[in-house]
Amino acid sequence: MVMKTKAMTVEQFEEWVNQPESTEHDYEFIAGEIVNVVTHPLSSKIAGKFLIHIGSFVYDKELGHVTGADGGYQVGNERYMPDVGYISFARQAILQSEAGYIPNAPDLAVEVVSPNDTPRQITVKVSNYLAAGTVVWVVYPDDEQVDIHIPSKPVHVVTKDDTLDGGTVLPDFKLKLGDIFK
Repeated sequence: MVMKTKAMTVEQFEEWVNQPESTEHDYEFIAGEIVNVVTHPLSSKIAGKFLIHIGSFVYDKELGHVTGADGGYQVGNERYMPDVGYISFARQAILQSEAGYIPNAPDLAVEVVSPNDTPRQITVKVSNYLAAGTVVWVVYPDDEQVDIHIPSKPVHVVTKDDTLDGGTVLPDFKLKLGDIFK
């Protein structure tokens, strides 16, 4: 849900989001607009499955940090909260303990599309993630497919009958999508 606000800079958003009246919800800053991150049961369930699989893989191999839907990242001049985010130790050795967004874009962002997401929001986020060097998996629960966006490469679509691999961002990671969409 987009909140009706006047045009805002990222600095104004940072100040606004840290006010007491703004801390009851999670927000993203997309294309100059404040977006209230609304939960959706099916999208959340699917995101949780990705979080479990990616988290287990990353932590077993000691590759970096994995965040859930309330882990925010600075992506250019915007602030995103991917359903699952991964950032390598090489890019972010330690996560800060204070409130705020991680100051780097993730290496991998998993965005599970819910009924509240607009095509424009998804397009803007994917474009900005790619510009920041982030690999993006856009998950479409209703279609049971994942669009894989890799900087400087064409989109690759995998379906529930396919196995998703981590490519260069998560080498040796494999996930049968049928297990996610059960």
